[in-house]
Amino acid sequence: MEFKKTFIDGVYVVEPKVFEDNRGYFFESFKQQEFEQAVGYIDFVQDNESKSNYGVLRGLHYQKGEYSQAKLVRVIRGKVLDVAVDLRKSSPTFGKYVMVELSEDNKHQLFIPRGFAHGFLVMSDEAIFTYKVDNVYAPKAEASIRWDDPTIGIQWPMMMDEVKTSEKDMKGVWFKDAEYFE
Repeated sequence: MEFKKTFIDGVYVVEPKVFEDNRGYFFESFKQQEFEQAVGYIDFVQDNESKSNYGVLRGLHYQKGEYSQAKLVRVIRGKVLDVAVDLRKSSPTFGKYVMVELSEDNKHQLFIPRGFAHGFLVMSDEAIFTYKVDNVYAPKAEASIRWDDPTIGIQWPMMMDEVKTSEKDMKGVWFKDAEYFE
């Protein structure tokens, strides 16, 4: 596996070594020892999966306080544009975001440490998205920032009237009203 740092400290694109032949392919999607050598110790406690159709935008989600989550995300089927927004007030990249294409073809993963909001936009007919987290889901700690927040200014490559999102995500707060991390 190759761990590529992004311009935001702590966020990595993980590129597995894929072995392909006439039978198909094989790769290691996670190996604790390699992850710890490149990124640091993490104890993933839960795996999640979602299926979405073209134009679905999920996010920007995060959990507050002691329920914050680090995530290792990837796409099993389809293609998404994955976004991590830095909510760490002390960070020089506070309010900035990383956008990475994750697909069944490139098999890349994105590691997002605690202190970030996360979302993705489906760019294929459908996408199956999976992620490992290091803390369990806590409904009382969940929060959401609007995906179309002008302060963050995410450059989604789709017309806003094409985006399909939940009513809950439409009720997310603006970045200026969000709860940040120290």
